[in-house]
Amino acid sequence: MSGIIFENVSKHYQDGANTKVQILDNISLHVKPGELVAVIGPSGSGKSTFLSIAGALLQASSGEVSINNIKLSQLTEKQIAQLRLEQIGFILQTSNLIPYLNVLDQLLVVKKMKGKITNRDKMFAKDLLREVGLESKIKKFPEHLSGGERQRVAIARAFMNDPDVILADEPTASLDSKRAFDVVELIAKVVKNRNKAAIMVTHDERMLSYCDRVYRIEEGKLELVN
Repeated sequence: MSGIIFENVSKHYQDGANTKVQILDNISLHVKPGELVAVIGPSGSGKSTFLSIAGALLQASSGEVSINNIKLSQLTEKQIAQLRLEQIGFILQTSNLIPYLNVLDQLLVVKKMKGKITNRDKMFAKDLLREVGLESKIKKFPEHLSGGERQRVAIARAFMNDPDVILADEPTASLDSKRAFDVVELIAKVVKNRNKAAIMVTHDERMLSYCDRVYRIEEGKLELVN
């Protein structure tokens, strides 16, 4: 099955010799291509751990995570690093743009990690920037962009390797209300247009109307809200 699947995933840590701290407890979830799913929950509820496991940055204690039928537990560290580069796009709380690269090069540097940049890569980057409304800004540097524009560059960059899965970690945390709505609306639109499976972790419940489903994590359990 395509998309990203959690099957009975749990995560715990050992705190001392005999104490086990349960962070995630038997979580199951399937996000299909074209879906944007939100995960909400109080601070310390396990949202960050959940997203780190989804992004193959952290290994589950038990259960299985699959991306397009690839079981992450069966991959070597090198294969996991390759999968992260090719099949997962990350949108973080801050845009994390490189100060000395212009908007177009912010996207092309992702391709440079895999080797040589082709003319096709440049065309694809320009298409993405057009899709997020930045076609007139491709030569601008981050210092000349607004906060919302920087986050839109980060959204385009997340799609640059044409990944199967998009993971957004509090993507509106540093934005005012209007820009926050614009950014989440844009993520939802590009996810659907490009048929990606996307998960957004957020504390901002005003943004949930753009999502196909909403789940809450509390005390390690994942429950469907709507």
